Amino acid sequence: MTRWLTGLYLLCLPMMAADGLWKPLPSLPDAEGFAGAFAGVADGALLVAGGTNFPDKKPWEGGTKLWYDKVYALKEPSGKWQIAGRLPKPNGYGVSLTTESGLICIGGGDASANFREVIRIRFKGGKLMTEPLPALPRACALMAGAKLGQVIYIAGGIEKPADTVALTNFLALDLERLNEGWKPLPACPGSARILPTMAAVDGAVYLFSGAALKPGPDGKAAREWLKDAWRYSPEAGWKRLADLPRVSVAAPSPAPVRGGRMLLMGGDDGALVHFEPKDRHPGFPREVLAYDWNRDVWARDGEVPFSLVTTPAVEWHGAIVIPGGEARPGKRSPEVWWRTY
Repeated sequence: MTRWLTGLYLLCLPMMAADGLWKPLPSLPDAEGFAGAFAGVADGALLVAGGTNFPDKKPWEGGTKLWYDKVYALKEPSGKWQIAGRLPKPNGYGVSLTTESGLICIGGGDASANFREVIRIRFKGGKLMTEPLPALPRACALMAGAKLGQVIYIAGGIEKPADTVALTNFLALDLERLNEGWKPLPACPGSARILPTMAAVDGAVYLFSGAALKPGPDGKAAREWLKDAWRYSPEAGWKRLADLPRVSVAAPSPAPVRGGRMLLMGGDDGALVHFEPKDRHPGFPREVLAYDWNRDVWARDGEVPFSLVTTPAVEWHGAIVIPGGEARPGKRSPEVWWRTY
């Protein structure tokens, strides 16, 4: 409570995520849009790849979720989306991170299995090129990731689509030592989880919220909603931080860093998980949570004009880009939003 009250001073600062400062980019050229897509920047272009949707009926109507392999490219903010190519196979709910040498897509899965594969995507001269990178030690989807220097970290997730317990894995891949492959690191002392948000800044990696899993009465996975926060540094290991003011599952990740704060934009707080009727679900929270890592305090920082989860946050042309996602349970959105600073 003390940390939260201390954090109130941040509310006096200018709003960093007010509705009027976000602008729409051209929508993805798909009527439904995608959740769980990979996204990032390769050779200057914004790429969105794979993901899932329900093209016919919604899940409560007996609809079937489909996985996709198309890769869309937007060369300029004022341009038009084009189909740049395809992933090696339909894929969704992995981790995607932008690097100087291209977009890296990690793990993910489809309806029947999760994947170990890791690929790097380049987009040169309008041509999409993929190359394999060291595979994960085990299949993984629904995890989060962040890049610190030349090292990629991933945490959490599940090995199989029907798993009822999350993985405790915490792995690192040094992009300058690819021959060494993925290295296991000490697991976060908190609960194993799916769909957390991560960030990396000032020599440390941060892990926020997510959901733990346990077998439910029907044998399927039931969620325990988490609002804890953790920091990992190679020198000091893990340290628990101030809890989030509320749960924020599947918020756009990695969390953008602006003005000395990390921004968790929306995320599912679990409050409406049993909402009925399902076709009138109002969407996920739009509130932005700002974390000041120097003071270990949280503040509420306005709202975003969208309700989008299970989607990456991408840095492009000095802006934060949110390329589609899940707007409410079973409903995707092709909208693409950005904000410059």
